[in-house]
Amino acid sequence: MGCRSARIVRETTGHSVFGSEMTTADAYDFLVEQWAWEHPGESRGAREPVELCVRLECSLRTSRAIRKAAIGDLCPEGMAPHLCRVPRTVG
Repeated sequence: MGCRSARIVRETTGHSVFGSEMTTADAYDFLVEQWAWEHPGESRGAREPVELCVRLECSLRTSRAIRKAAIGDLCPEGMAPHLCRVPRTVG
């Protein structure tokens, strides 16, 4: 297997949905419900939904491996219903 490498070209964290004027709080309001369902009786503290956009330069194979790892780390499978979206765009 060859060496996999990726270079971060740009990263952005936003409180609004990229390409829209909608806030992440409005777009991902289901996450508040998900937190309450997964952590009954616990406070969500200062948590708030954000969108993280990372632009990488890498091969398609490396991109797929990174995407799979991101979904696995950020949205582990479990008993709770959840929705994770890690889009891949070329450009």
